[in-house]
Amino acid sequence: MTFFDPDDRPTSAEAAQSYGFTTRLERAGFRLVSGATRMLPLETASNLGGTIWRRLAPHLRRHPRTLAHLASALPHTTPQEREAIARDMWESLGRTFAEAFHLDEIAADPSRIDIVLSDEARAVVDAATPCVIVSLHMGNWELGAVTMGRLGISMAGVYQALKNTLVDQDVAALRKAFYPAGLFPKGPETARMLMRRLAEGHSLAVLADTRDSRGIPIDFFGRPAPTNPFPAAVARARGVPLLAGRVVRTGPARFRADLVRVPVQRTDDKTADIAATTQAVHDLFAAWIREVPGQWMWSHRRWG
Repeated sequence: MTFFDPDDRPTSAEAAQSYGFTTRLERAGFRLVSGATRMLPLETASNLGGTIWRRLAPHLRRHPRTLAHLASALPHTTPQEREAIARDMWESLGRTFAEAFHLDEIAADPSRIDIVLSDEARAVVDAATPCVIVSLHMGNWELGAVTMGRLGISMAGVYQALKNTLVDQDVAALRKAFYPAGLFPKGPETARMLMRRLAEGHSLAVLADTRDSRGIPIDFFGRPAPTNPFPAAVARARGVPLLAGRVVRTGPARFRADLVRVPVQRTDDKTADIAATTQAVHDLFAAWIREVPGQWMWSHRRWG
């Protein structure tokens, strides 16, 4: 789970980079921003981050991609409406970036996150049953881990490593305290480590709304989208509940976290079951996104 764009992923060559001057300079810049943001009051940091990103991001190369995705997914909207949604998205991302340096402060104040559980999700939480939790890049998704901690769920998480190894270490350090069972970068051994954590009685958390070129095709806003079937496959194979959550921004550094249970299809056709459950998750995601389109990350390459 990361507050950076999931398209910012390292190639195999970049993964082996040495800690050269540029790498260290970027880490120094990151730490400067981190320290300055930490010095600001939480609401001030959130407001400032949102304002900067709203004003600057529309001039960057990912803005046209964002508008194209909105036009395809929400064809009933006008160009002016799509521009407004895109700017709302950039503001939300800017707030999320700034709030990431204050995660411990947000976690320490229960009044900042209003948690809403469906009856089915509440039953899973009350039973302290290990489960698979899927979420999406909406609102401040980093707070999903904070929410699960408040509910007493011990979980392991997975995130996409950044190109700069040193910055990646600093970013991971901001979140690791909220993943008692470990926070692992995506890699060849990640699935095996996550399955081990589940067998030990922990839950798994996955941001499931990103493109996976080796995944299965599902329908997302009327277009085929290659998707990771791992959450559905694990829930079906291990017989554990599948929960879906989102964190919606309700004000500066104020949020509502929703958690619902997604039925896991179990028949004699394993492949069809996994596809149907994965589709059900994304149907829910699409409904959530339509409710607050300015809080989902339209800028990443979800469809291709």
